Amino acid sequence: MASCSLFRVLLLFLTLSGSFVQIFSAGIGINYGQIADNLPSPSRVAVLLESLSVSRVKLYDADPNVLLAFSNSSVDFIVGLGNDNLQNMRDPIKAQAWVEQNVLSHLPQTKITCILVGNEIFYSNDTQLRSSLLPAMQSVYRVLVNLGLDKQVIVTTAHSLSILGNSYPPSAGTFKEDLTEYLQPLINFHSLIKSPFLINAYPYFAYKDSPAEVPLEYVLFQPNQGMTDPNTNLHYDNMLYAQIDAVYSAIKVMGHTDIEVRISETGWPSKGDEDEAGATVENAKLYHANLLKRITQKQGTPAKPSTPIDIYVFALFNENLKPGPASERNYGLYYPDGNPVYNIGLQGNLPAGTSDVSASNKTAFSVFSFLLFLIACFNL
Repeated sequence: MASCSLFRVLLLFLTLSGSFVQIFSAGIGINYGQIADNLPSPSRVAVLLESLSVSRVKLYDADPNVLLAFSNSSVDFIVGLGNDNLQNMRDPIKAQAWVEQNVLSHLPQTKITCILVGNEIFYSNDTQLRSSLLPAMQSVYRVLVNLGLDKQVIVTTAHSLSILGNSYPPSAGTFKEDLTEYLQPLINFHSLIKSPFLINAYPYFAYKDSPAEVPLEYVLFQPNQGMTDPNTNLHYDNMLYAQIDAVYSAIKVMGHTDIEVRISETGWPSKGDEDEAGATVENAKLYHANLLKRITQKQGTPAKPSTPIDIYVFALFNENLKPGPASERNYGLYYPDGNPVYNIGLQGNLPAGTSDVSASNKTAFSVFSFLLFLIACFNL
């Protein structure tokens, strides 16, 4: 009888654990930012993400401490090549040195599957930076080809939605005219090397800027009337999907239908300044919980129903040193101490103190400890 009871308890434990982690095992990624002075060590973060079954992590650099902490784990990494380094990447010797130091030296122990060359380059008006983006991407790609890594590691960059000149209705999406000289050859390159077009999409910004005009339910994936695109008769019940399809439309204007649009950042702040409408714990909880439900259902957008949306949530932790309004420091799913900012079923395990034990060993130890506890409870 004790064995049967133990089996039932184990089954319940596994079922509950599965409900906590299924949203991440479905393939969602997480942005791991580190602009803070109070974050746990990378080795502890590795244990936390392992306990959540997170399989994809995006960095804004190629921090060797993080990549080492995740060695021999199942996590796929996007590593970042910073905007301040783009000019150097035009030099093939410097590009080779960067790839060898920040990617090759960590393979195959740590799985690096993408290099993000620059972030939101066209958000600034720096023409030199804009002109350096494509040559930097091409230079990094050539290094990967020479090293035989181009099938294993993709090259791309991430864009702010500010690159759109028009986004409504989605079928009429276009890029800003002054960006055409940069985006046309960039998109051609994406098509050539078969890499995705990444965007940082935040329906929160649209609501914050016009709370009287933008229905909160529409940006939070709550029941609402939505909108119908008059050109396609496609119905949209949330803003994020409309934003994605507007980017697809803009890329089509550039002559391409063979490039996948992915979300490199999206999220909702749990706290903001007085003039930041909607930045509350309740809204952040609703946005992420409803978004994760959509992802587990493998939904596509109305214009691309057979292509499940691919998303990296922003962000893992609140980052206390980020500049700007209060919202910038409160996008995290977790506080630095490992406690969730709000409850959406993510009950991960952040070990106390500092530790260099690998994530896989920590997880095995936790399971073993739990089994010993059950055996003691049932006097087996």
